[in-house]
Amino acid sequence: MNQQSEKGMGREFLKDSIRLKMDFSKTDQTRGFPPPPIEKPFDPNRERIDLTPVDQLQTAVNVDLTKAISERISHRNFKDDPITLNELSYLLWATQGVRGERKGGSVLRTVPSAGCRHAFETYLCIFNVENIKSGIYRYLPLEHQLILEKEEKELDRKIGAATLNQFFSGRCAVTFVWTAIPYRMEWRYGEASYKVIALDAGHVCQNLYLACAAIGAGTCAIAAYNQELMDSLIHVDGTDEFVIYLAPVGKIK
Repeated sequence: MNQQSEKGMGREFLKDSIRLKMDFSKTDQTRGFPPPPIEKPFDPNRERIDLTPVDQLQTAVNVDLTKAISERISHRNFKDDPITLNELSYLLWATQGVRGERKGGSVLRTVPSAGCRHAFETYLCIFNVENIKSGIYRYLPLEHQLILEKEEKELDRKIGAATLNQFFSGRCAVTFVWTAIPYRMEWRYGEASYKVIALDAGHVCQNLYLACAAIGAGTCAIAAYNQELMDSLIHVDGTDEFVIYLAPVGKIK
């Protein structure tokens, strides 16, 4: 079989797979089940940190979009300088911020998502953010707050090991860690969810790249990591919720 024939067979296999996966007649949405929560529940008595209000976030930005796009590049070496709470607030809003609510149990955010399902949670391994102690936090997009998930000894070393010795993941100001809660997408798309979750992860991280450029910071997406170690570090079960993408952020040299 020649190479061209193999490519043609591969394309047909892919198209057939997509067709098979796009049968929505048996999803929980079509069965009438209510949609899952758009935000992971949290203990209201836990420590929370108010972020900079959205209407004040423009003060964090010092570059226009055209310049940010033209200068986008991955960075793995960062200054020891901290980032401010205003800057962190801007990055969180740019990647998962809520712009408004819709009928039917969904919200509009600053990034696109298939069916407006938004399957991700944002965790932060904070190392050097002004006036915030080191630890693992989670972004609450509906409240625009951070909640402390846990303090972790040797967090920089542990995340470096979990990212297969990419130690810049712990030598930065903060590392964004996105988890996927697949049922948020499966409720509507069934077995096709794996595809659109992967697409959505790209949307989120691209916004982070551009938002970093706007505040004089840099980032580098990480998709190579030890799944079990990362899930354990963030304290998710690896099935109903699992780590899907990481991105360390810091001021660039």
